[in-house]
Amino acid sequence: MTSTIPDTSATSLLRFATAGSVDDGKSTLVGRLLHDAKSVLADQLEAVEHASRSRGHDAPDLALLTDGLRAEREQGITIDVAYRYFATPRRRFILADTPGHVEYTRNMVTGASTAELAVVLVDARNGVVEQTRRHAAVAALLRVPHVVLAVNKMDLVGYAESVFAPIAEEFAAYAASLGVPEVTAIPVSALAGDNVVTPSAHMDWYGGPTVLEHLESVPVVADPTASPARFPVQYVIRPRTAAHPDYRGYAGQLAAGVLRVGESVTVLPSGRTSTVSGIDALGTSVDVAWAPQSVTVRLADDVDVSRGDLIAPTAGAPAPVRDVEATVCHVADRPLRVGDRVLLKHTTRTVKALVKAVPSRLALDGSPAISQHPYPGELAANDIGRVVLRTAEPLALDAYADSRRTGSFLLIDPADGTTLTAGMAGPAFAADTPLATAGDEEWDL
Repeated sequence: MTSTIPDTSATSLLRFATAGSVDDGKSTLVGRLLHDAKSVLADQLEAVEHASRSRGHDAPDLALLTDGLRAEREQGITIDVAYRYFATPRRRFILADTPGHVEYTRNMVTGASTAELAVVLVDARNGVVEQTRRHAAVAALLRVPHVVLAVNKMDLVGYAESVFAPIAEEFAAYAASLGVPEVTAIPVSALAGDNVVTPSAHMDWYGGPTVLEHLESVPVVADPTASPARFPVQYVIRPRTAAHPDYRGYAGQLAAGVLRVGESVTVLPSGRTSTVSGIDALGTSVDVAWAPQSVTVRLADDVDVSRGDLIAPTAGAPAPVRDVEATVCHVADRPLRVGDRVLLKHTTRTVKALVKAVPSRLALDGSPAISQHPYPGELAANDIGRVVLRTAEPLALDAYADSRRTGSFLLIDPADGTTLTAGMAGPAFAADTPLATAGDEEWDL
């Protein structure tokens, strides 16, 4: 049976995240987007109207559609990541509404880690501030391919182009210095609904799309053939039944690329080679599979393959490494220190690792350029920095810039299983070069 890669552009899925400083109106923007796109159920709107009246508001406070935690409503801030699912006739969406406070940087990293687009809000009265730069830096670190600058509260500055233009120019220049490939600036008033879903009648000088129009039209359907195949093995299937006495299949989800029957592949980290003899998808044999399909792969040779191994085309297989240089965001309350023994989870593989060095910590302090504090020795909660790790066993890591799936990993506390750190292998920003290793000495793992 021959399979072809389908064109799903008409019903494509866009994952996007929102971020903004305190009182920039991010939750109101998200609420306005959901409300005006007719993606709010009647009972949800009724609950928001009731809560708004109890607070003395004449009109519904649309921010309450996303700020659902009691602490969020009491403080008027976003604390946790809120996920919302909605659709229009042109596209389906998964929205991660992330908090903007410095102490919730780790929450933003979580919400934006799988995003294909980030919406960064600024208050038109304040312009680009420290948190704006922080959010741009996080989007750049996570290699989010599309960034929207939503200049909010234009109604409070008379809808003036002279206010909008310099803000857009300053942000675009800063984002470009971080390697952000694309920035689209849109002037909006979330409270009044200008340029969120409906074009504004107050800003005839603006000829670009509304926020929803841009979300519906931004290209996100990537060509799966553009990246080498990466197939982390999750489970080995050996039924050993009368019908399938010799069946041996390797089940998992394609993390990247396309895998074809007859293709020469290498099993990592062992380096053994074989040929794909068959691919089973939903109980049917197919000739080709593409990310992110879940399939079972069969090999022509009886090689040793187990959970945690990676099957990749021989021509483009990554070189297994034990020394890992990466940018990380520390998410745990206890610090990450040099000498800490941790578990490193990469796709379906978990190995022991040691923190050899913490060469630097990013100082996202609102200055025009990002600076680094050299050799801080540790990373505290919400810190973003560089680390050098030595693993007990080789890992088939890609650079995060090449593959967000196989270039990312987690550091875990071996004592209690707590997630400590989210890591991105390779250079931090697009223009960076890898760090020198922190020494060639042997480490006992």
